[in-house]
Parts: sequence; C-alpha cells; structure tokens
Amino acid sequence: MRDGESSLAAGRVVLVALFVTALVTSQLTASKILAFHVPVSLPVTGSTLVMPGAALAYAVTYFATDCYSELYGRRAATVVVNTGFAMNFVLLALVWSTIYAPAASSSVDPETFATVLGSSTSIVAGSLCAFLVSQNWDVVVFHALRRRTDGAHLWLRNIGSTATSQAIDTVIFVGVGFWLAPSLLGGHPLPGAVLASLMVGQYLLKLLIALCDTPFVYAVVGYLGERVDTGRISPAK
Repeated sequence: MRDGESSLAAGRVVLVALFVTALVTSQLTASKILAFHVPVSLPVTGSTLVMPGAALAYAVTYFATDCYSELYGRRAATVVVNTGFAMNFVLLALVWSTIYAPAASSSVDPETFATVLGSSTSIVAGSLCAFLVSQNWDVVVFHALRRRTDGAHLWLRNIGSTATSQAIDTVIFVGVGFWLAPSLLGGHPLPGAVLASLMVGQYLLKLLIALCDTPFVYAVVGYLGERVDTGRISPAK
C-alpha cells in the first residue's frame, strides 16, 4: 500500500473512532444539565446558558462528519451516520443489561449506577430522533454547499452545514426529550420558558464550537488531502 493510501485509511479509522466516541459520550452524559455563566445578559437565557450535558460531546460529532464528508464523500458519510444511529441501540442494550444484572456486595451503589448511566426514556427518544434527522441533514447541506462553490470555501460548508443541522438537532432533542415524550408518557414536561432557555443555550454553545473548530477542519482535511494526492486516490464525491 502506498504512503498516501495508508495515511488516508488511517485517517478514516481515526475520524470514525472520534465520531463514535463523541456519540457514545453524548448519550451517557445527556441527563446532566449544565449551566455556564456569561458576562452579559442575553435574550431568553439571561446571563446563564443552560444546556444538556450532551451538548459538549455531541458538537464534536459534527467536526468528525464534516471532515469525513470532505475527504470520503457523501455516501460514505451517510453510512457512518446511519451506522452510528444503529449503534445507539447497541449502547442502550449494553447499558441497561448491565443495570439489570445482579450487583456484587463490593459494587458501587446499583441505584446510583442506574441514575448516572440510565438515561430516561424521554431523553433517549429525543436524542435518537434528533441524531437521525440532524446528522443526515448535515451531510446533505455540506455537499450541497460543496457543489455550489465548486469545492471552494471549506469554511462555508463546515459552518453552514453545522449551524443549520445543530439548530434542527437542538429543537428536536429539547422538544421531544423534555416536552413531547414526557407529555405522552405521563411525565412532567418542562415549562415553555425553560425549554426555550435550554434550546438557546445549547445552540449558542454548539455554534461557538463550530466556529472554533473550523481551523482544525482545515488542518485535518489539508493533511489527509495531501495524502490523497500522494497516493493518487480519486477525490471524494
């Protein structure tokens, strides 16, 4: 295998691994509500940005899919996204089987373990719905912008695809996980003002991460793109 091909293959594995790791982490951290204090008072949120814990890790998945889309093409990126969706169910099955398995006397407290790792049904439903729609949208918009700009302005498709898909993700995740699913399942949906605060806070953080990760997208694509040329591999489509 030529050096270019070897580097590109290694890059594929690293990006998929990053995507899966961030995705799994976002599922396991979704139930914690974060609060970041900002020096100014913003509309809806005030001086505190409130968001689900999954926001930090989940934002990284868009970095991975944008790099992957640029290097390996829309079809390959779609396969990764939909495979990740299926792996969510594997994750849930493994977590819940461990929760229900009998605990030894030396184990951590089973109830605490279940509270920390066992996301509620409503949170899981919101997360899965948001993931399937927003990640596929991200890939579609990324390549639509790529075609319209003839492959130029990577920053535009990175920020444009992530900004729109993160908006969709945020509305679906918070709307389903904290309002619709609890309403249908007999739970306690959050008030509208709290839902709006969660949506705005989560989206602002994700958008900031998207802006900050653009130089790193350029670095990854630039490095692996050179390996494409070295290995004389056809560019992604």
